[in-house]
Amino acid sequence: MSEERIEAIQTRWSLVRSAHMEGRPESIADMRRMLVLRYAPAVKRYVGAIVRDNDDADELAQDVMLRLMRGDFAGADPSKGRFRDLLKTAIRNMIRNHWEKKNRRRTTDAGLDLVQDHSEQEQESDWTAAWQRSVLDHTWARMLAEEGGQPGPAYLVLKLRTEFPEASSDELADRLSKQLRSEIRPDNCRQMLRRARAKFAKHLLDEVRAGLDDESDSRVQEELASLGLLPWVRDLV
Repeated sequence: MSEERIEAIQTRWSLVRSAHMEGRPESIADMRRMLVLRYAPAVKRYVGAIVRDNDDADELAQDVMLRLMRGDFAGADPSKGRFRDLLKTAIRNMIRNHWEKKNRRRTTDAGLDLVQDHSEQEQESDWTAAWQRSVLDHTWARMLAEEGGQPGPAYLVLKLRTEFPEASSDELADRLSKQLRSEIRPDNCRQMLRRARAKFAKHLLDEVRAGLDDESDSRVQEELASLGLLPWVRDLV
């Protein structure tokens, strides 16, 4: 399955269901590969934040991806909560089991304390940050796909603003002109930036909706707030 094909498909709860239902083996395999591509970055970041050993972290992340490919999340149900919460719980349980299998009793105890006691907020923050990054990465990919797979003016001007948040309009226009190899006036740059922000916000809303079974405005805003993404779409919600 090509990258374009993968990027073109919105990942909804229907994708999770399709990845676990009866059907043609090749179709189910494609659905599961899309699940892996969708969630691998967040999984790897989260595991790496908890497991400090790189080899162990890589092994655990691969085990999670294997479970997704194997169809172990067939019991996922939106009525029981968000899929990302189910995935987080599964990862934390796998980490506990991993420590126990390696007979690291002290590490296991410390790990359980890490998850259960004083670092509960930190663990939740790590997972939220990993998921937020994943959502933003997919949003940038949507914007890039809209521009034909190559960075266009909207993509470039917004990337420049995120990289140089304190730059003046003159400085931003100068940087953009160099990248586009065409002179962009500061006033035009400001207009391009406003349009780019609106495009990005719409793509971000689509990306968030894609992960929800309930796409009501209130549910979307709740998810945006939980991921700290409201500032990106404040003008549209």
